[in-house]
Amino acid sequence: MTLVRRKDGATERLHIETELMGESLMDRALMARLDRGEVFRPQPELTVIKLGGQSIIDRGRAALLPILDELVHLRPRYPMIIVTGGGTRSRHVYSIAIDLGMPTGILAKLGQSISEQNALMVATLLAPYGGIKIGHDDIVKLPSYLAMGTTPVIHGMPPYGLWEEPPEAGRIPDRRTDIGAFLLAEVLGARRCILVKDERGLYAADPKKHPDAEFIPEIEVNELLRRDLDDLAVERAMLRALARSHSLKEVYVINGLQRGAIERALAGDNPGTRIYRAG
Repeated sequence: MTLVRRKDGATERLHIETELMGESLMDRALMARLDRGEVFRPQPELTVIKLGGQSIIDRGRAALLPILDELVHLRPRYPMIIVTGGGTRSRHVYSIAIDLGMPTGILAKLGQSISEQNALMVATLLAPYGGIKIGHDDIVKLPSYLAMGTTPVIHGMPPYGLWEEPPEAGRIPDRRTDIGAFLLAEVLGARRCILVKDERGLYAADPKKHPDAEFIPEIEVNELLRRDLDDLAVERAMLRALARSHSLKEVYVINGLQRGAIERALAGDNPGTRIYRAG
């Protein structure tokens, strides 16, 4: 990008010359040429930890409190932000809204409100240890919160809201709290994103229905998309985003009910399933 002075009649004007001047932003070749250089990573030491709504939070104190206790002890060694899913109550409100004929954008707003309720509860439980509930607009303050020794908690539903695009099938938003956690990690340039659920990781089928289902300890994201499994423990929209990522190269899916699994994932070990982008 350069500054150029040009005469426009009797007037001399300062112009900013870039390769986007007079070009269409719909030009695929131009867009490809602009994908260059390293993307700045504001928080490269941070880990984004998403607590599943139905798999963890909805189970109540027996599941959630030991996980929060583990996170409290790990927080001094591993800077983190906790993201909350929606869970069973999201499914309930989706069902009511669909029955009433609500469009996808309204369902997205409803799902956000449930995820935010969970963030409020988790932040309150962590209050004695510096837990603080933050919103999407507070992300720019995240370095200050972390420097003060707090543990930020944010709801996972990405802020598409009323502008959520219609899904390929049905009306439930494709982009829910898994991709919300992933996109947060991507924009922050986080070290990794950990999805805490109640199963060891990914299986070729739902292990609750198929106990002999193949376990998948590690898989490249494009290969996982090509397999097009009928049932997945993670959102396909998150996988599509990981396949196009610039900063974040891997997502871990782990069983938070197994004591020590979170610590192993934070340390770089793989206690569950590692989904990665090659290259």
